Amino acid sequence: MTGKIYHPEKKHPEPYQRDLNPDASKGLNYGLEGAPMPTCTAHDVKSIHNQLAGFNDAELEQMEVLQPGTRLETDATYFRLAAGEGTVYHARGDEDVGLNECYLPKKGMPYQLWNRLAQAGA
Repeated sequence: MTGKIYHPEKKHPEPYQRDLNPDASKGLNYGLEGAPMPTCTAHDVKSIHNQLAGFNDAELEQMEVLQPGTRLETDATYFRLAAGEGTVYHARGDEDVGLNECYLPKKGMPYQLWNRLAQAGA
């Protein structure tokens, strides 16, 4: 394996890239090569505290929450909090986190917390 990763955002010269291909890398997973997704913790988002009342502060600090505008990864699993309900969600890769939406990625979350979270949403 050569280790080369296709980067469509580098296909055109810089002055023309945004015009010719503005959404070049959206929806692509780079694995460990990609930039980290912008997140905060569930402890930082006060509106989540009531929805996840069964979790203590230390557990909430271990749960990342994606920021609005973040592109969901293709085939990744998330816990989606909306309108007081939580559900396990599998992303297609062409969705962004909306302003009033809350997604907690399974990736990077301790499995004990994910299992409790998924069971609470079921």
